[in-house]
Parts: sequence; structure tokens; C-alpha cells
Amino acid sequence: MIYPANFEQKIGFDRLRAQVAALCTMRAARERVEAQAFTCDEAEIVLRQSLADEMRRLLDLERDFPGEEFADVDAVTAKIRIEGAFLEVAEVLVLRRALAAAGAVAGFIRARGAELYPRLRELSAGVEGFPGIVQEIDRLIDRFGQVKDTASPGLHEVRRAIREREGQAAKRLQQVLAAAKSAGIVEADAQLSIRDGRAVIPVAAANKRKLQGFIHDESATGRTFYVEPVEVVEINNELRELEYAERREIVRILTAFTASVRPEADRIEATGDYLADIDMLRAKARWASENGCVKPILSTDDRLVLRSARHPLLAQTLRAQGRAIVPLDMQLDRAKRILVISGPNAGGKSVCLKTTGIVQYMFQCGFPVPASEVSELPVFRSLFIDIGDEQSIDDDLSTYSSHLRNMKHMLAGASERTLVLIDEFGSGTEPVIGGAIAEAILERLLERGCYGVITTHYANIKYYASNTEGIANGAMMFDVQQIRPLFRLETGKPGSSFAIEIARKIGLPEEIIRAAGEKAGSDHINIEKQLREIARDKRYWEQKRDRIRIADRKVEELEQNYAEQLGRIRAERAEILRRAKEEAQQLVAEANRQIELTIRTIREAQAEKELTRLARRELEEFRERTEQADTAAESERAAQVEREMARIERRRQRREERRGEQRAAAKPEVAAEPPRREVTVGAKVRMAGQDMVGEVRAIKGAKAQVAFGQILTTVATASLTAVSNNEYREATRPQTPRTVVSVDVASRKLNFRDRIDVRGMRASEAVEAVQDLVDDALMVGVGSVTVLHGKGTGALKEEIRRYLRTVSEIASVADEHADRGGAGITIVTFKAD
Repeated sequence: MIYPANFEQKIGFDRLRAQVAALCTMRAARERVEAQAFTCDEAEIVLRQSLADEMRRLLDLERDFPGEEFADVDAVTAKIRIEGAFLEVAEVLVLRRALAAAGAVAGFIRARGAELYPRLRELSAGVEGFPGIVQEIDRLIDRFGQVKDTASPGLHEVRRAIREREGQAAKRLQQVLAAAKSAGIVEADAQLSIRDGRAVIPVAAANKRKLQGFIHDESATGRTFYVEPVEVVEINNELRELEYAERREIVRILTAFTASVRPEADRIEATGDYLADIDMLRAKARWASENGCVKPILSTDDRLVLRSARHPLLAQTLRAQGRAIVPLDMQLDRAKRILVISGPNAGGKSVCLKTTGIVQYMFQCGFPVPASEVSELPVFRSLFIDIGDEQSIDDDLSTYSSHLRNMKHMLAGASERTLVLIDEFGSGTEPVIGGAIAEAILERLLERGCYGVITTHYANIKYYASNTEGIANGAMMFDVQQIRPLFRLETGKPGSSFAIEIARKIGLPEEIIRAAGEKAGSDHINIEKQLREIARDKRYWEQKRDRIRIADRKVEELEQNYAEQLGRIRAERAEILRRAKEEAQQLVAEANRQIELTIRTIREAQAEKELTRLARRELEEFRERTEQADTAAESERAAQVEREMARIERRRQRREERRGEQRAAAKPEVAAEPPRREVTVGAKVRMAGQDMVGEVRAIKGAKAQVAFGQILTTVATASLTAVSNNEYREATRPQTPRTVVSVDVASRKLNFRDRIDVRGMRASEAVEAVQDLVDDALMVGVGSVTVLHGKGTGALKEEIRRYLRTVSEIASVADEHADRGGAGITIVTFKAD
């Protein structure tokens, strides 16, 4: 039961329905939208909601869904059923368009998976597109909407004769017109015209008798007459007869076609109904997508839960103004079935009430609802609303009388499956008695077990709701500082009307506001004041809670970021240490290779003992220098990692201090260390775990800047140990000047080439160049080298190979492959280490 009769107008559903109907392309679909009435059948509600939701998802996901306009076929099918009747060409085209569209839509839906659109597939099952009828129509009628010449042999013959007669008539008319121009009967620029379907010649009034024929018309001025020459009258008569014959043949063709589809009239009508259903669902889906509407959850435990609900018409208005609507969150259940909303005027109380009504009504009419998908809606058998001024002069009803009449109907039909919506409950009469009657009605509604949303300003209604099981208070939020409503519902406490504040903001004289406060009495003022303070405090703590939540989220993000950075630093540290070890191993290998090469050079040169001793000493210096460089580089990398980890640790400590968290355990006591020398600026120091020594250049807090030779770095003061000047001088003692030139391994590696061309050189020059190539190759560690000496007489090749045979490190000497130079190139391969 819906009360009153204009329920849809009161909540705005009539305008919403009109918007959906306007999106339909078929008249039958618009009629179906108008017929989508309120229902209490759960199965029907679920079916309507599922179909509309599946169509909404289909339109959102499937871009190639047939989206053309659909045609109504009910008038066509009604004409098909009449024996002897035939469809006009335009009606045949309407039938073709409808059947083709129905077949395309049904085929499209059936081609999708059954799990995607189960309800639409069920609706489309058995729908036919009648491809045979469509093919027959295409055989009879062309794309311009004309019956084809090939529709029948008779039509083809008649149209051929028509074209012949038209050609004869045109030719004869041109001859008559040319003769008339020559005779001066008609103007030189005169052209043929058509009057009453006949070709005529325009003739001046003075000459109308000079041209034999039939006068069909004259101009408005009477100066020109239109004459059909007698020479073409007979031809035109034959043409007219042929046109009649053409029409008769077309009627015969259309009659035969109509008779052939008459047995399918019922099935064609069912296909038209299917197309109308699809058009209605498509209109619902389009409107739902434009307005953010979805299919809610059908409540099975009598809960009415609105999440992010919006009144669609208000949302459209605000969207056009560039403003956002404040969504409604509300819940009614068996424990709290009625919600009493209070608060300031123009604060959104009536909007909450209308939103609840239109969402529930849309749901039970089968329309997607403007709310979140997690909203839950039960099925009510009755919806009652009392909103607005129903004062009537004809019925001799005052505003309050109309409210009481509405209350009478509500009480008569109220049950546990009823939703009542009452705006400004108890208003319209003397406050004391009006409030008392309202409280008594509310008590009866609660006894009947009905659900409801009620707005009021009466204090006794608020108190009754606070102290009665089954009723909850709600308040529309108000910004006390800005003196403006927030349009947000908060349940659990009553709201203040903020009448004093609003009056002061509007500019009402202060003496009037003061006098009103005195007349209202201190008790009322104190209650209103307490409500305002509650609202203000609530607002303050909500804002503070939001700020804390945001700060906590930022701290968590920072903590996660720091943890990730620390993990990366630790990984980089391990990688740096690994690379340092690899480089050290490579340096040691290079040093060993240099030692072997130098020893071999000394052996071959048969050097003196002093030269041998100096070479060995140089090798030792090279080894020590390599180890020191490796140690310094590793210390620098370790210091960088230590600095980064210390910086992250300081951030973590500051974060913990800001959050004010208590430390779980006390810091362990530091064991006493033996006294040591104080590290000061200028002191000679050694880093813990290292052999190299340096000099302190500056101290900043717990960090010291130390010079290790030419390297200046910053390390923790605690990792330094002071050493004596003697230890420092011994560690940094200058080395004895070298008397032999050391081998620059890095330079040789960079400039090494494994191929040499000695063509054109003398034998001694070529052998010397090959010796240098072999020495460099052994130092660098390559596997083979190539010597290009050419073929010539073979003397240069033999001299070079004689030398190569004396080198014990060479494994083999051979000619290059015949395709790549053969005997003119020597490939030298060294022994593997």
C-alpha cells in the first residue's frame, strides 16, 4: 500500500521516471517504464534489479553492443493479422529493422558466457530474428525503400515499358518545343514543366490557341498557360495506365509477402515485446550509469542500511552548479526501527527523509538505486509519507488537520512491514498539545513494529526517543564556528535547532535575540546550549582524530620507507664488500703475475745481484702499496655506510620521540673500557681493525676528520686509537727511491693489442716488436696473439718463429687458416696457468 496517492510526486520519483522514459527509443518501452509499479514480490524485485544491473554492466563493458534505435512493431503485427490486408513498403522496412535488431541483440547476449549475464540470457532464450523473413524483405525492397524491379517478372516488364514510353514522350515534347520556339509561339528560353503529373509547355496567353493541345494550368497573373501538346497526349495516357499497372503489381507483391508472414504474427509480436523489454532495460541502465546507481543487497534480516545514498534529483541539480552532494549513511534494524532526526532548519532533515523514501521506492519498483553496492534494503508492504503543506480550501482542511488525517491513515495501515516517513512531526498547532499528540502517535507506531524516519524540532520527541527502546535519535551536523549546516547525519544524539545562532547570523537585532532568550526561559536556553556544546566538542574531537589518523598513516609510511632504505643500504654494503674482495683478489693476481714476469726478465737478462735485489724490493713495495690502497678504499666505503646508517638511526629516534612511545626495556649498560689516550686535533691515530695510520684534522661532535695519506675522510671518534709519533713515523716512513721502472699493468691492459703487423720491418726490428708483444701478452694474461709478417721469401717468418721457440710460456706456433691469410700470419698460443 502506498499513501498518499501523490507519493511519487512528493519524493520526486515522477520526474525520475520521466527521465528514464525519455531514454527509450520505442513507444512500447516507454509504456513499460510507466508500468514499472511498486511491488512487494521479492522474486519480482530480484528479477527486475538483476536485469537492470546486468544491462548496466553490459553497456559499461561491451562496447560493440547493438545500440541503434529500435522500432515498434505492434501496429505492424496488428495489420498482418487482418486477412487480405497488406503492409506498405514503409511498414515492411519497420518490420525488417525490428527483426534484425532483435536477432542481433539476442545473438550478442547468447554469445557471452552464462556466468556474465544469466538473467539476460534467460530473457533472450528462444528469441528469433527471423533471418528468412529478413532475406525475403531484402530481395523485394532495395536500400532506398523502393520495390526492386526483380521482385517479380510482371513488375520488371511494366517498368521496362514505362521507361520506353517516358523516353518517347520526352523526345516528342522536345521536338514540339523546338518547333514552337521556331514559330515564335513560346519564348526562346522556355523549358518543359510538370502539371498534374503531365509534361507541359509554358505558352503566353496570346498564343495559347496557336499550340494545339490541352490546357492543364495557368500562372497566377494569367499571362502564361501550360499546354500539353496533342502529339504526346496519347503517350501520356499510356504512361498513366502503365503506372496503374505498376501499382497493382506492387500491391500484389506486398499482399503475397504479408500473407506469407501471417502465420508468424504471434512470434513476431513476441519478438517485438522482447525488443521493448531490452529498450526499457537499456534506458534504465543508461540512466543508472549517468547517476551512479547500482543494485543493492536484498536484506534478509529486516535491516535497512544506506551507504553513500543520494537523492538523484538533488545530485543532478548540484552537479549542474558544480557542487558535490553530501551522501547519507543511515541504518534501521529490529533494535532501532525508527530514527528521529532533529537539527537546524535548512540543515538537510527533509532531504534525508526524501532520500530514504526514493531509494526504497526505486528498489521495489525495480530501478537501480543511487547508493553504494553494500547498501541493504528490505521489502516493505506499505510506504507512508507525510511531508509538505496539504492545506485544502475545498475540503475545509487546515495544515494541521491534513497532518492528522495522514496520521490516521498511517495508524490504520501500520505494521512491521511498513515504512513511515514524517516531516516536521507534530508541527502546525500549539506546541504543547501538538508535541503530546505526536508523542502518543509515535508510541503507537512503535507498538505496531513499523520502521520510520521522522524529523522534528520538538524537545519532548527527542527526549522520548532517548529513553525508549526501538527509537534512535539523529542530528544534522552544524558548524558552530561558521554558523552553517554540514548536511551530514549523525545518529546517537539529538540535534539543536541553532535558532539563536542563525538569527544572529542573519542580522536580527541583538535586543530581540536577548528578549527571546529571556522569554524562552533558562532551562530551554541551557538545554540548547548543552546541545551546541556537545556538537562543538564532537566536531573538535572528530577533527583531532582525523589529524591523528593522518599523522599515524604518514609515520607508518615513513617507517616503511626507512626500513626499505636500511635494507637497501645493507644489501649495498654487502655488495661493496664483495666487490672490494674481488678487486683485492684481482690485484693480488696481477701482482703475482708481475712478480713472475720480472723474475723471468731478470733471469733472461742475467742481471747482477744488486739489480735483482732492487727489483725484488720494488715488487714488495708494489704489494704493500696495493694492500694499503685496498684498505683505504674499503675503509672509505665502510665509513659511508656507517654514516648513512647513523643518519637513518637518528631519524628513527626522532620519530619515536615524536610519537612518545615508552621504551620496552632499559638500555644495557656499557662495559667499562680501559683508559686510552684522548683523540684530539693533530693527534696521530689508527682506525680500529686497520693497520694504516693518519692524522686528525678536525673534530665535530662524535665525528673526526682524519687524513690517511692523501685521503681525507670522516669517521666515528670512538673507532680511533691514538698512537705515538714513533709508530706514526715508522708506518709512514718514505721508501727508498727505485732504480728500475715498474711495470704499469693498468696502462698496458688499456693499450694492449693482440695483433701486430711487422711487414716491411728488418728482421731485428720485427723480432724486437714480437718480443714486446709476447711480454705484454704474458702480463695481461691473454690466450693467444697474432703476428702478420707476410709470405715473401719466408726469411722473416723463420726468424720470428726461431725466437718464439725459445719462450717456454708458448704452447704452440701455427699458421693462420688458409681462408684468413694462411702462411702469411702466425698464431701464437700461450700455456694455460
